[in-house]
Amino acid sequence: MLELKNVSFSVEAESGEKEIIDNVSLKIDERFVALTGPNGGGKSTLAKLIMGIYKPTAGSIYFNGEDITEKSITERANMGITFAFQQPVRFKGITVSDLITLASGKKLNTAQVCNYLSEVGLCARDYVDREVNESLSGGELKRIEIAMAMARGTELTVFDEPEAGIDLWSFKNLIGVFKKMYEKTNGSIIIISHQERILNIADRIIVIADGKIADDGKGKDLLPHLLNTQNATGTCTILKNKVEMD
Repeated sequence: MLELKNVSFSVEAESGEKEIIDNVSLKIDERFVALTGPNGGGKSTLAKLIMGIYKPTAGSIYFNGEDITEKSITERANMGITFAFQQPVRFKGITVSDLITLASGKKLNTAQVCNYLSEVGLCARDYVDREVNESLSGGELKRIEIAMAMARGTELTVFDEPEAGIDLWSFKNLIGVFKKMYEKTNGSIIIISHQERILNIADRIIVIADGKIADDGKGKDLLPHLLNTQNATGTCTILKNKVEMD
């Protein structure tokens, strides 16, 4: 279980200290949890605090009851936390096969690597030996990163807008990947997304706006509210599958 206790994160700005995350407290142990809300509301920052990319300026973070607030990214990864970036990193000189094998933490043969690539809709023979460099599109990189997350199979996985750049791959397949990951790990998957089709599978939806929790509830209860009503952050309407703040 992941727990955040009174977590805040601020940065220095020209006008003084700016609060990005403001006293957020959460307990997460559901299967699929969606973080949504307006752009710039603090969703990605919160995810990076969970992974240890940023350190809170106040508050504590716990994973399975252990305080991980001061633990490094590597320590958190070894404990069973995975983070998939909104814009995956390129690694010149490293092949797709190398990355997936490294992610798995064990030696994989070509057939095993190809299975992971096939799961994310990539023709394995075209990608297994390719370098992870500028020749790959953003959508291809995103799918490879999802394959890496599958190979890791950790107890907690955080995806930052996993649907970005994969328009040619159906949402049905993407959601199928999430379900297979859960079957393998029986853990939690946190998904930052604006997409209604992803929010629709969430056991729980948490709305982050202005660095605070604007709304939080069961997905089946909260999604209709997001579609049709106004909350404290403004008029929240999903148009063309994207949450937009009017």
